[in-house]
This record gives sequence, structure tokens and C-alpha cells, in this order.
Amino acid sequence: MADATHSDYSEQTLVCIQNCQDCHRACLQTLVYCMEQGGEHAAPDHLCLLTDCAEICQTSANFMLRASELHIHTCGACAQVCLRCAEDCERMGDDLRMKALADTCRHCAESCSAMAAGRGAMRGAATGAARRGGAVMTRRKTR
Repeated sequence: MADATHSDYSEQTLVCIQNCQDCHRACLQTLVYCMEQGGEHAAPDHLCLLTDCAEICQTSANFMLRASELHIHTCGACAQVCLRCAEDCERMGDDLRMKALADTCRHCAESCSAMAAGRGAMRGAATGAARRGGAVMTRRKTR
């Protein structure tokens, strides 16, 4: 395990960590909401997907926080799970809570995809190249 400090992370890595943590929290909060709503919101497959999304987001954040070289793999998986979760949430019609989670999941998927493609490597591993180039992805607020 690398001994990384806050300054060892590229800006993209810090943003991705935050996006993963935001998505993790949103999935857990929405899981409770869905169980209270019942019906299609409480379908076992949907609840399982919310749980999977929360867990992979937390795992990806942890890998990046530890500066693990394997974070590109967890971020790749995270992007896939987040996209699937977003699609599942969007099918819930006009439910604003589900739309908000879908937005959060898609945003996390975008930053994790960039990390998995190596566009947000740790500074120490990429000598600052990720910080010098490319757009910074920031957390978008749901309207």
C-alpha cells in the first residue's frame, strides 16, 4: 500500500473520490427510500443493484484513497455498475428522488471511466500529467 498524502493526488483523482463517496451515500439513502415506497421501488433486483452500486463506489474510493495501482480496475467496474444503476433508476418514471440518483450515478460513472482509462492517475504515478491536461470534472447538482 502506498503512503499517499493529499498532495499526491491529481485533481481528477480527488474529484473521482468525492463522486464515488457521494454516489455511495446517495445509493444507501435511496435504498431506505425505496424500501419505504414499496412496489417496483422495493423489487429485489432493484434493491440489490442499489446495494451493489453503493459497495463498488465505496471500494473504488478506498482504492484511490490508498493510492492503489489497481484502482483502474475498481473504477472500471464502478463505471459499469453506476451506469446500470442509473438506467434502472430512470425507469421509475417521474420520481424525482430516482432521477437525482440516476444523475449522481451517471456523474460517478463519467469520472470513474476517466480514471479507468488512465486520465486521472495519481500524480506520483503519472508525474502530474493528469493534473496539467484535460478538463476537471466537478460534482453537478441535480435540479
